[in-house]
Amino acid sequence: MPKSNLVLIGMPGVGKSTIGVVLAKQLGLNFIDTDLLLQTKTGCRLQQIIHDRGLEGFLDLEEKTILELDARQSVIATGGSVIYSPQAMETLSHNGHLIYLQISLGQLQQRLDDMGQRGVVIEQNQSIEDLYRSRTKLYRHYGELVVDCDFQSPSQVVERVKVAIAGTTGAIFP
Repeated sequence: MPKSNLVLIGMPGVGKSTIGVVLAKQLGLNFIDTDLLLQTKTGCRLQQIIHDRGLEGFLDLEEKTILELDARQSVIATGGSVIYSPQAMETLSHNGHLIYLQISLGQLQQRLDDMGQRGVVIEQNQSIEDLYRSRTKLYRHYGELVVDCDFQSPSQVVERVKVAIAGTTGAIFP
């Protein structure tokens, strides 16, 4: 069975949800935001889940949410920390093309002015630079396609994603 999902991975603030909504609309696919699924499932905002359950508890819930996901013909915007779960990444890649939305550290720092409210999985003593370095290695490892998002509007990124998938997917992605 061919892969029918497009899975967006990348740092918080890169635009996975924004890009995902527009991409799904243009391609006639469903849209799923795994952070929203997690919030709906728990009845709490992401930051509250981290506060109440700790980082490990949050990661466990995020992984469980992904493992329970049964999606076809969808654009899936993942939480930035999904790459910490090899099992979740395997599940997502089984029926989806993993697209790494890449952003430079400088651009990321300009976008992440609300990191304390976002629900970002980051150790107390870890800087954004440390988080960026550790996560980008994992995004590169898992991403089948890499789309550069630096200095790009959401519509420009959507076009770049469509160009990137055009050469690697079948006819379901017009």
